[in-house]
Amino acid sequence: MRMSENAACGLRGGEHLEPLSKCAAVIVGNGYSFNTDTILLAVFSMPKKGETCADFGTGCGTIPLLWCARSEPGGVLAAEIQPAACDMARRSVRFNGFEGTIRVAECDVRNLRRQEQIPAGSLDLIACNPPYKEAGTGGPSVSEEERIARHETVCGFAEIAAAAADLLRWGGRFCCCMRPERLCGTMAALREAGLEPKKLRLVQQRPSSAPFLFLLQANRGGKPGMTVAPTLMIEENGGLSEEMIRIYGDYREGRT
Repeated sequence: MRMSENAACGLRGGEHLEPLSKCAAVIVGNGYSFNTDTILLAVFSMPKKGETCADFGTGCGTIPLLWCARSEPGGVLAAEIQPAACDMARRSVRFNGFEGTIRVAECDVRNLRRQEQIPAGSLDLIACNPPYKEAGTGGPSVSEEERIARHETVCGFAEIAAAAADLLRWGGRFCCCMRPERLCGTMAALREAGLEPKKLRLVQQRPSSAPFLFLLQANRGGKPGMTVAPTLMIEENGGLSEEMIRIYGDYREGRT
């Protein structure tokens, strides 16, 4: 990274700029980053031109930045409860010139509509990469940032689903990713909130392995009936699959 870029994005100790494409980058570090799951969800949930969207638990802001780098959403609310992550996301938004599209809100998603004065039923799309572990399960996290990101210590998935249903318009889409062992509970929580599961895709590392992730779209007020897409393979024939190369797209180019 050039020194001019360093100064422009206001990097602090322990942070660095991670390229997302040839024309976009995100500030990461100090416990806040992203992984392949984040990119898969961003692409799976990619908004249509002009749509009003939100990202619940945005972390350092990777999903909104990818949306704006690859599409033309009308507006994106990036909601995050951790102040340090919000600060990083705001600096990334400024560095990329997306202030007119992305607004970062430091808020618990359960209070989002009241705190940010968002009308009920006003959003077209919401994405969420939620904590994968229920409270009290899995090994201990090494930091507070990791604990909040990985375990449902702040709010459970059912509360996330209810908050999304309150903000989505009729027919609006909620997209999430989760570990396969939680598929049944995730679908049950979505239906309870009035979000009907409509599109499911499993993700495998390679053909010989079991799925490690699922991507799910649910529509507010949707009719029963779900499409199961072909399984997404991360690797094939000893390298990245052709589909993963397409999904990474500009992200891979930005790293060259």
